[in-house]
Amino acid sequence: MAVNEKNMTSGSPGKLIITFAIPLMLGNVFQQFYTMADTMIVGQVVGVEALAAVGAADWLVWLVFGIMTGMAQGFSILISQYYGAGEKENLKRAVAKSYVLTAILSIIVLVLSEVTVQQVLQFLHTPENVIGLSLMYIRMVFAGIPIIAAYNIFAAILRALGNSRSPLIAMIMAAFINVGLDLLFVAVFGWGVLGAAIATVIAQGFSAAYCLSVLRHIPDVRLTREDFHQQPAMSLRLLKLAAPLAIQNVIISVGGLTVQYVVNGFGFLFVAGFTAANKLYGVLEMASVSYGYAITTYVGQNLGAKKYRRIRNGVRSGVYMALITSIVIAGVMVITGRNILSLFVSGEAGQVKQVLDIAYKYLFIMAIFLWVLYLLYVYRSAIQGLGNTLIPLASGVVEFCMRVGVALLLPKLIGEDGIFYAEISAWSGAAILLIVSYVVIIRKYKE
Repeated sequence: MAVNEKNMTSGSPGKLIITFAIPLMLGNVFQQFYTMADTMIVGQVVGVEALAAVGAADWLVWLVFGIMTGMAQGFSILISQYYGAGEKENLKRAVAKSYVLTAILSIIVLVLSEVTVQQVLQFLHTPENVIGLSLMYIRMVFAGIPIIAAYNIFAAILRALGNSRSPLIAMIMAAFINVGLDLLFVAVFGWGVLGAAIATVIAQGFSAAYCLSVLRHIPDVRLTREDFHQQPAMSLRLLKLAAPLAIQNVIISVGGLTVQYVVNGFGFLFVAGFTAANKLYGVLEMASVSYGYAITTYVGQNLGAKKYRRIRNGVRSGVYMALITSIVIAGVMVITGRNILSLFVSGEAGQVKQVLDIAYKYLFIMAIFLWVLYLLYVYRSAIQGLGNTLIPLASGVVEFCMRVGVALLLPKLIGEDGIFYAEISAWSGAAILLIVSYVVIIRKYKE
């Protein structure tokens, strides 16, 4: 076995999950670092309107990238199962087909995104004083869709093989490159939001290239021309796993766009405050995403090896670790959140105070209920690792209904603050469905 791989079918479940998750958490720290650096540099150098422009594009970017992320996650489920079962020929074929399907899908998504982006921003009632900047930013980000899709699939395959170290190194590289280019393009060249978008795409290109170079040195996935031969059954199996996850992300994103529609109606200062808090959302959830990837790989490999008791033990350990982590992160955000948020905002004192008040109130509410989000990730990832992507899709529908319902109704009852509870309601509804579903599904697997 290559040193880059980790077999998770033997050894302490808790230790395996945490040692797999820690590099992913560190990678997410660096990813959040450069995402926040984008926003900080734009907000401080260009101003509040530029901050609002980037924020107005957030959910639309998440929608498009969510398609690519969902497909990569779905493909990796089958890859982890073949790896756990020791089926090396099927493993190679699954990897080859994943590459082909990702390439085709990225081109389709690129074309559709560029064609429709202006109409979508107008439909969302993006404030007139920021829509031009938003359009400039988002078109550049979308131009990098094939590059970002490549990174997603390469990193997903590495994680499926138990390798969480290489994606960490790739993300560290991307973070330093992105921040350096941000400072150059935005602060020195004065390119504004366009410079921030260009920096992000270039940084992702370097991370994709690094992950590919690692994959090429792993014997288990060193591909030959024969591995790419027509195999409709393999492609269909991959798509059956991946399509529900991509659709789930689209549904969640459409709910987010509805929230953005409501937020845009409150004016650009509210949009700026909401954006600043949302940039820390990534910090809030970064450990949950890492636990999720770890649990999906762990469950997938052990399902392939038919070690069902280990699956139960591993998920239980994941729940404990996730809850403890969420409490720690929430505490840090409540105590230091306002100071961190101030790094995103510059301008006239009255506007800055108003933006910070909005941002901290939203951040505080999310921090208090963070444990719900962490449970959601653990149980959704466990169900995905078991090869069931329909229940996670159903949880996305629940998220959509809760998020949209609260976003449209609650602000009418209690004012602008009502929008802050849309996210919490979405987490809660989805978490309840996933926990109940996991309990039912896991009973079917007996040693």
